[in-house]
Amino acid sequence: MIQWLKGFFLALILTYVLASILITLGNLSAVQGLGLNVSAGVGISAIAHDMTGMISSYLALIVVGLLIAFPVAALLTKLLPGKRAFLYALAGFTAVMAIHLIMKSVFGLWVFAPTRSLLGLIGQGLAGAVGGYVFHLVTAKPRNLVSS
Repeated sequence: MIQWLKGFFLALILTYVLASILITLGNLSAVQGLGLNVSAGVGISAIAHDMTGMISSYLALIVVGLLIAFPVAALLTKLLPGKRAFLYALAGFTAVMAIHLIMKSVFGLWVFAPTRSLLGLIGQGLAGAVGGYVFHLVTAKPRNLVSS
């Protein structure tokens, strides 16, 4: 159980950090597209601001998404035991994609502007996939690391 918690929190933090950085970079890219200059200092400041500002909303949504996705992946590994790494990465990807698609469905708009583009949306999913893969690495038994 301790290993599961370590894996979950590491996956959660990594997913959130990557996803929030990608959101900020997408927003900064749009600002630059308007012809405004964005310095590295402003970029770093914006990343820090967004990362702390989305904790109560986006981080909470990622917690819920991963708490649903990882047990589903665990069940699927019983059916496909040699695909554990893939299944956890897919679970993380699916959880984060579902968050954005559900928010679009409920609110009628993309809550985070960069997810309006396919690239921005997939980037969010890939942040979840990285988290899912890290969860797999932290929680796998040594024999599963080689076979997955």
